[in-house]
Formats: sequence, structure tokens, C-alpha cells
Amino acid sequence: MATRKPSAKDRPTYRCTECGWQTAKWLGRCPECHAWGTVEEAGGAPAVRTTAPGRVSAAALPIGQVDGRQATARDTGVPELDRVLGGGLVPGAVILLAGEPGVGKSTLLLDVAAKASSESLRTLYVTGEESASQVRLRADRIGAISDHLYLAAETDLSAVLGHLDEVKPSLLVLDSVQTVASPEIDGAPGGVAQVREVAGALIRASKERGMSTLLVGHVTKDGSIAGPRLLEHLVDVVLQFEGDRHARLRLVRGVKNRYGTTDEVGCFELHDEGITGLADPSGLFLTRRDEPVPGTCLTVTLEGRRPLVAEVQALTVDTQIPSPRRTTSGLENSRVSMMLAVLEQRGRISALGKRDIYTATVGGVRLTEPAADLAVALALASAASDTPLPQNLVAIGEVGLAGEVRRVTGVQRRLAEAARLGFTHALVPSDPGKVPPGMRVKEVADMGEALRVLPGRAPRGAPKGASKGAPRSAPEDGAGAEGARPERSAAQGA
Repeated sequence: MATRKPSAKDRPTYRCTECGWQTAKWLGRCPECHAWGTVEEAGGAPAVRTTAPGRVSAAALPIGQVDGRQATARDTGVPELDRVLGGGLVPGAVILLAGEPGVGKSTLLLDVAAKASSESLRTLYVTGEESASQVRLRADRIGAISDHLYLAAETDLSAVLGHLDEVKPSLLVLDSVQTVASPEIDGAPGGVAQVREVAGALIRASKERGMSTLLVGHVTKDGSIAGPRLLEHLVDVVLQFEGDRHARLRLVRGVKNRYGTTDEVGCFELHDEGITGLADPSGLFLTRRDEPVPGTCLTVTLEGRRPLVAEVQALTVDTQIPSPRRTTSGLENSRVSMMLAVLEQRGRISALGKRDIYTATVGGVRLTEPAADLAVALALASAASDTPLPQNLVAIGEVGLAGEVRRVTGVQRRLAEAARLGFTHALVPSDPGKVPPGMRVKEVADMGEALRVLPGRAPRGAPKGASKGAPRSAPEDGAGAEGARPERSAAQGA
């Protein structure tokens, strides 16, 4: 008797539990999200279906005749968040805010929910992680009490949609999307199928009602957003909430934004009374002193398009162990090691190899861009020689392995920010462009020229011992030793 050949309906399919990708055969690694061991059997193969043309909901129009006023953004009441969003909340937009536990996501969104609510614009805050009384206690602490802010504690998707019909809000805040589940979908809350269904239902409701929606998302231990990657594709805006829980500074960075640029960064300060925006956060990253201290150097970093003045500190001490310590905080260990090698080989500073070296930033800021290389190198050289750098000096530039100082982006914006805060001298790569008024800029081509700003540092080609007995005070106007490049002021122009 002939055996029946299995049909396509009888053959099983396999689905990735992380991203939802489907295949007809089992694989050890998902080709879509590259996760191992996540492809599992999902049942029979789905039947092939075709969709017939149906009635359109609205006729297609020339793009010039489409009314764009319906997508006009409105303020949230938090200027720093409006900066990142590109002007505010757009009706019908769905925004995903992700961050580590305890970074301040719920505190920020509760403050936004209270400030954005009004008599004509109601706000609904749905919490799935806390009770309503717990949220009320936080609202009392941060002053987020409003008669037009409605609060509900729900974990059922149908109940959340029922609250939307009852309250009719203009803004929905859901904390968080991983805690809400639909009873019609199999799987635990936070699973791939549940997150997809919850997000899809809320996105449809937002578009139909013209309601802005803020979703809180969890992150994995490596910092990426938990759940299927489809969630990031479905929403209109993806924001990343960053910050060290031991520091006051918090950054909201745009990862995806259909209504604005992703170059903007919002700065916030987290304190006992809640979270407040920082229009001028550079003060958190500086230490005010009457006298200069060896081992400190200032630089200007760019967070998106926003210049921030930050301080780099270095300390070198003698060690009694064969392998000296190398400790960093707020800086990349690999770049600090590169600067140590450049100083020893190109700057002829041999005392660094046999000493314990500690480098850090002030205020919890993290410097990852190469523009801070010159400041790190000068701070290490200042600490090794126990000689302070001149006051009111900022250093900007990338340092190569050959000792050259390379150009970086946004030099004029960095210099303008330094001049606004009262700094008068700067070390920059060649051709910095227009110099702000009151700023004296010295161009350096390599580390040899940059190290001459250290008092007592002999110029290149000088005999050994030429620096002995040199004065320890800063040169007048921050100028270097003989043979250095001339300074450029605002009067000289670009």
C-alpha cells in the first residue's frame, strides 16, 4: 500500500521566540536576530491566502493637498523632552522610552503626564508595575498632581482599551508595555506574541483617535530594548534613557524619530524632589577652583548637536607591584591606554609606565568621542610632571598613534560654548575656523607642540636639562614656549 505524501498543511513550521521570524525547518541560530537556541516548532504551515481588493477608507490625494496641520506638535511642558522629540508630541504618534531599571523613566513620564494635561487635553496614566496608590505617592513627592490626569492600574489589554473609551485622553502613558497582556493571545506577558499584540492594538487606537502614546520599554542586560525588534519598527519615536544611577545626570537620546532629528540630546537632573531639565548642564561636569591643580584638563564634547564642557582628571602615583594599575571612570580604557603609549613614545614621558594611573571625569559624564583625546593626554602629562595646566584652557582634538593632532567635527560650536562659559584659551587642531570674540586659540599639529603649554616643558630640539629650573607658573596669556605656533584671536579671523 502506497504511503500518503505529507502535504504542506501537515508539515511543521518553526518560529524564533525572540523576533518572530518563521522558517520551514529547524535552525540552531535565527538568521534575523542572530540569537542561538530560540527557534522552536510552532505547528503546521499556514495556508497561502490571497486578499481581494476592498473599499478604500479615504481617497488618495496629491501630497500638496494633504492637510499637515493635523500633525502639529504640542508642548509637553518639559522643554528638554520637547528638544529631543523635535518640538513636542504629535497627535497619533507612538513613542517608546527605554532605559535601565531605576534610571528615572517612570518619574519623568509622570511629570510629563501632569504638565501636558489640561481641561481640553486629558491624560491617562496606566501602570502595570505598581499600584495606583504607589504612583500617587510619587506624584505627591514630585508635585505631579493635576485634576485632568487620570490614573489606572491595569495589566489586561481589553481593560486598557476600555479606559480609553471612557476617559477619551489626548495622551496615554503606559508603564510598561511588557506588563500588559491580551487574554486572546497565548503566552506570558512580555513574550514576543504578547508584546506584538499589545503594541499593535495601542498603535491602532492612537492613529484612529489622534492620541499621543508614550510606552515604557524594558532593556536587556546588554542595554538593548527587550522584546521583538518589530516593536522598534512599529513605533514612531524610540528614545533611550541613559545615566549612571550613582550620578545626578540623565540623558534622553533619540534613536529613531519620524518627526525630527536624532542628533538632539535632552539633559536632566534626578534629585529627591523628582527630575528637572537642565538647559545649561555644563556646570555639573566642572570643578570650580581658585588655583589650578595638576592632572586636570577641560574639553568640550558633543552630545548629538549639543556642546558640553567636561573636565578630565588624572592621577599618577608610585607603585610597589610589578603590574601597575590602570583604572578609568567615565572614559574608555582602550583610548586611555593609547594616550599613555603616545605620551611615552612620542612625548618622551617615560615615568608613566611604572606608576599607577587613575583617570576619571567629573559629574558622571561619559566621554567616548575621540575629540577628548588631547585633554586626556594633557591631563596625564600634567599629572606625571606634577605641573598644572594654565587656567581657562580647553583642549579639543583627536590624537593619532603617530602623535599627530587631528581635526574633529564641530570645532566652532565647541569653541563658542567654551567662550560662553568664560574660557579664554584653547588648544585645537589646525584650521579651526572662525574664533569667538575673547577667545585665544593656539593651533597644534602634534603632541610635541601640545605639551609645550606645560610650564617648564622644553621645546623640541632643546638640550636635555633645558627645562630644569624653569618657572612653574603659567606662561603669559597661555602661550607656549619658544618655537610654538602663534595664537589666533577673534580679530585675526579664520
